[in-house]
Amino acid sequence: MLRVFCLLFVFLSLLVTPTLHAKSLIFGVVPQQSAKKMVKSWQPLVDYINSYTGLSIEFQTAKDIPTFEANLSEGKYDIAYMNPFHFVVFNSTAGYKALAKQRNKFLKGIIVVHKDSEITSLDALNGAEIAFPAPAAFAATIVTSAKLRKENIAFIPRYVNSHDSVYLNVEKQFFKAGGGIYRTLGSSSANTSLRVLWESPDYTPHAIATHPTLGDDTRQAIINALLSISSDASKAHILKNLGLNGFISADDSHWDDVRELGISSLSRPHS
Repeated sequence: MLRVFCLLFVFLSLLVTPTLHAKSLIFGVVPQQSAKKMVKSWQPLVDYINSYTGLSIEFQTAKDIPTFEANLSEGKYDIAYMNPFHFVVFNSTAGYKALAKQRNKFLKGIIVVHKDSEITSLDALNGAEIAFPAPAAFAATIVTSAKLRKENIAFIPRYVNSHDSVYLNVEKQFFKAGGGIYRTLGSSSANTSLRVLWESPDYTPHAIATHPTLGDDTRQAIINALLSISSDASKAHILKNLGLNGFISADDSHWDDVRELGISSLSRPHS
């Protein structure tokens, strides 16, 4: 009877144990570029984290930034790389907790024009249609739009879904100017055709944050992996392909500079 019980226990363990470990964690990344380019850039980092920690993490992005925001609102991502504005909003509303940020780096919003454009000042954009990735893109849209409004420059915003689309539209001169950030500009095929007209002050960069239900042990394992790759010279190419120079630990208060802008809701991203 004991033997039968033991065999039954082993059988049930085989059924249950894989289920407990089969669930993958989802690492969502804000869609600043095309999905193909993002998979190429981010998958090696996710693979490294999986190898280092023994976790099963899947990379995901979204078709556009509003969809990414909806997914964050619904808590669909266990781990997420999000812009500073998103972090402030979803830290408050969905409880996402800061885990890491890029080391020795601050985020600047930029306004770009075609390199052959005669535009040399923001005043020349008065009345123009300007390309932006999405209404809630922090540096590329919110910061740049705020600057134009502060200077009393009237403009018509056109949202084109990604940073890459902004740069391509300005390169093809469909728009006189567009909003972006240096990291995505540097990796854009349109880079050599564009010129930075204006740049913002520094802000705390994008956050890697975790859903409030993610356990402390898992959070620690992930930050250990991020710190490890940041000091591993043999893996420097992984970070270089992302346009990142490494990670440091972060906590929620690091984004107080963004909170001081008084923007706390997706319903009023340009306040």
